[in-house]
Amino acid sequence: MAAKPTWRIEPLGKQHDRAAFTCGIPALDNYIKTKATQDGRRDAAKAYVALALKTDRVVGYYTLSNTGIDLSAIPEADVARLARYPIVGSTLIGRLARDLTEKGKGLGEFLLMHALYRSLALSRQIASAAVVVEAKDHDAMTFYQRYGFKRLLQNERKLFLPMRTVDRLFK
Repeated sequence: MAAKPTWRIEPLGKQHDRAAFTCGIPALDNYIKTKATQDGRRDAAKAYVALALKTDRVVGYYTLSNTGIDLSAIPEADVARLARYPIVGSTLIGRLARDLTEKGKGLGEFLLMHALYRSLALSRQIASAAVVVEAKDHDAMTFYQRYGFKRLLQNERKLFLPMRTVDRLFK
């Protein structure tokens, strides 16, 4: 029997108090506290927050937006399955963070799987060939690579996961 989730995810709204959120990376802490709402209003990125079921406290978040990958940055083995356009439409997970209070509880994976599932659903409405992330540090890179993300050729911290692979995750 699968464990019951201890979080729920919903779009960021005015009702969400983010003041206590801390993941230990100042840029990610600052973003959710001061910039995420503004980015949403300006259609730069949409933020989704993870709330602890018992307290409704914001304990994690991720953002999604559209982006493109230069075809020349994709390893040749992965290019064969893509349309031959200079820029390939993709979905960007711009930020993904979990509060330090949730470290080791699986929230990072929960957030990533939710973001991938939402990306897949959206790709069925607006074409997206891959999901892209930019790892903040070595630990983040290792985290994403565990789920099959591959490095793009022109930027060692930028990773991608073909949407076909995402689709297989949920079948």
